[in-house]
Amino acid sequence: MNNFDTIIQSEKPVLIDFFATWCGPCKMLGPVLKEVKDSLGDRVSIIKIDVDKNQQISSQYQVRGVPTMILFQNGKQLWRQSGVLSKEEIIKTILEKSNK
Repeated sequence: MNNFDTIIQSEKPVLIDFFATWCGPCKMLGPVLKEVKDSLGDRVSIIKIDVDKNQQISSQYQVRGVPTMILFQNGKQLWRQSGVLSKEEIIKTILEKSNK
């Protein structure tokens, strides 16, 4: 998927949320990520990827459980976490790991 590769090459941090529609914790994480986006605005991109519909990318990044968040910047994986985190933890991680 060339589009995905283009997205993660961004100079702006890109947080990928690997999720599944049937996943309870994924449903809990959705509103948290919306709050993160509202707080950080244009300083970060947040992309949701349904693992059931995008098995090739999920496999490429060895996503074994959902939700899994991976932070990219300039094509490099900066951070990876499975499970649900608080808005504050996610924002702190994005700001610390990215060079913004």
